[in-house]
Amino acid sequence: MSRGNALISHGRVAENRRARHDYDIEETLEVGVMLFGTEVKSLRSGRANIADSFAGPKNGELYLFNAYIAEWQQAMKGMGHETRRHRKLLVHKREAQKLISAVTKDGMTLVPLYLYFNDRGLAKLTLGLAKGRKSHDKRHAIKEREWNRDKARLLRAKG
Repeated sequence: MSRGNALISHGRVAENRRARHDYDIEETLEVGVMLFGTEVKSLRSGRANIADSFAGPKNGELYLFNAYIAEWQQAMKGMGHETRRHRKLLVHKREAQKLISAVTKDGMTLVPLYLYFNDRGLAKLTLGLAKGRKSHDKRHAIKEREWNRDKARLLRAKG
């Protein structure tokens, strides 16, 4: 997602477009992300990718794994950050326990959907509590979506 040199003060920075295709999203929630200063600078320039990332428990807390945030070009030597480091997610304790139990006991997955800056300028992540889809489920969802589109088209044509 290239946005040139424009800085993003609020709005979406990265989006996981395949998540709704590969998973049935049952619940969404907004969480904070613990970031370094150079990571925030990179996000503001729109240089992030969450397509291959996931969230999960580590030492009783929630972390974001495999999210790519590019190094900030103007950072001094040794002052940058790792591009794919584990980033702690900021969630209330009760919510974290509920999500961890859903992941470990129920076989659910925590999928990042959007990474964005809210109105106050804070980096937020929308997580989806999801179940994985099998390939036949994906085909069924596509067939149903196309049928609904055709049905709407027919109803519009008849007036």
